[in-house]
This record gives sequence, structure tokens and C-alpha cells, in this order.
Amino acid sequence: MLDSFSSLVVKAVDQVKNAVVKIDVTKNIRGKERNAGSGSGFIFSSDGYILTNSHVVHGAQGIKVTLLDGSVEQAYLVGGDRDTDLALLKIYSTGYSVSRLGDSSGLQIGQLVIAIGNPYGYQHTVSTGVVSALGRTLRTDTGRTIDNVIQTDIALNPGNSGGPMILSNGEVVGVNTAVLRGAQGLSFTVDINTAKEVAGDLIKDGAVSRSYLGIMHQEVNINPRIVNYYRLEHDRGLFVSDVDPNAPSGRSGLLKGDIIIQFNGNDTMDSSSLFKMLKKDTIGRSCELKVIRGTQIKTLNVIPARRPV
Repeated sequence: MLDSFSSLVVKAVDQVKNAVVKIDVTKNIRGKERNAGSGSGFIFSSDGYILTNSHVVHGAQGIKVTLLDGSVEQAYLVGGDRDTDLALLKIYSTGYSVSRLGDSSGLQIGQLVIAIGNPYGYQHTVSTGVVSALGRTLRTDTGRTIDNVIQTDIALNPGNSGGPMILSNGEVVGVNTAVLRGAQGLSFTVDINTAKEVAGDLIKDGAVSRSYLGIMHQEVNINPRIVNYYRLEHDRGLFVSDVDPNAPSGRSGLLKGDIIIQFNGNDTMDSSSLFKMLKKDTIGRSCELKVIRGTQIKTLNVIPARRPV
């Protein structure tokens, strides 16, 4: 007999396991096509679209995916976005099931989450943990920053990259992306709401074009006294932990410690809301940034720039 916790995990995994794939890539190395690593991904549409990490397939000469039944299919790269470490593949096959994409905006710290992937090539490995923090900004080895990152304590290893993070109801709420070298109990996942936005752009245009501010941030609660004094509609904002002096944020006068509460008149309660607003049409346009600095609310003007490639 399974205990209640085990039954919960087993049922959740059963709902999505047929949609999880192992990804193997080859690259042109010294004039020959050679194996160049593997990762994970998951099918999310009936016409064979697969979400994975950009770093798994970036620069690949060939991409093959292995389904749960062992069948191997040729995959084609639709497009990738290195800023969010997301990529979209497509296969022309049958016999798979489709994962259900959830809504990551409702996640809570301490909530049970489950990861499925292929660490070190061991297919369909399951790990469990809890949400440790929300709305993180992650700086990658290449120096890029990924916004809207969920921090968990799930044990991830090389090969887990690109696999789904799911809830107990089987819905996918994130794309597993990274672990910190030398750290234990720290792993990171791009939230599924961001992934939906990116996937939509990649399907439509094959690329993602957006603006950026050049900050590192995390979601925080605003002091209740400030919320009440200024009669703010929301009690959450984005705490600025770092500002790039050469980026639009640095030129705007934004400072470390500021809490961003509005961008262009729209509330920034979480990372996803800011991400959605930093679109192509804001590039080079003067935008209003409202922040809490100490106990005061200040309005800054910022001109978002095109994300560096």
C-alpha cells in the first residue's frame, strides 16, 4: 500500500510522463558530427511542439528525441530565446500524450513540486521538493540574466535541463533550467507563464524580440504601512538587487533597494507582469517607472533598449 504522499506523486507523474522526452544533440566538432550532450523536454501541444532549454539545443547540428516507449524521432528547432533559456522544438510523430500547462502565478512558497527529467541519461527520473522562493533573477554562466525564475530545493542534475516541473495535479508550472555550482538544495525553474509567452512568439515569428531594463530583482512584500499610507492596490513589488550602470536602468536613476511598483502605469506585482510589458514596442520609448525608495514613492523615466543578442 502506498502512503498518501506517494500516491499523490505517482498520480501526478502518470499524467505527464508520456509527454516527457529525452533530447540528444550532435554538433559539428572539427569537421565531424559528434554527440554533444543531452537534456530533457516535454510535449505540450497535439501537433508535436516541445519546450526545452535553449542551452540544451543551442548550436546543435542535429536533434533527436526519445519518447517514453523508446522510439526515437528527429526533432526540428523552431526557435530559441537565450534570455529566458527557452527553446521550441517540433516533431512529426504520433503515440505521445500532451502535458497540461498550468498557471504559475498561483504558486506559493512551500508548495509541493515534482520534476521529471533525464539526469545523466537516466530517463524519466522523478524528484520532489518544494517551492523555496518566487520571482528570482538568475545570472547564468554566460553573464545573461533570466527573469521570472522559481527557486526550489528539488535535486536537479545535468540532463534535467528542459524537463517539466509539475504540481500534484499534473499541471506543468515551470521548465527546469539550472543548478548553482557548489550549492546544495538550490535549483531554478523558468515559470510556465513566461514559457507560454516565449513559445507563442517563437511559433509566430521564430524569434523573440523584446526590450530590457538591465536589473536583477526579486518579488517582495511591501511594508503594510506604505501600502496603507499611499493606498496602493497591491502589496507586492519587485525589489531591485542590482542595477547595470550601462543599461537603461542605470541611466534612469534607478537604485539598488528600490521597489518597482509600476511600469508605464501598470502594476508590477511579479516578474511575469514586468516581462510581459517589456515588449518590442517599448524599445527606445520613454516609459514611466514608479518605485518605492525608503518611505517615498518616486517616478523615474526610463528608455528600454533592445535586448542584446
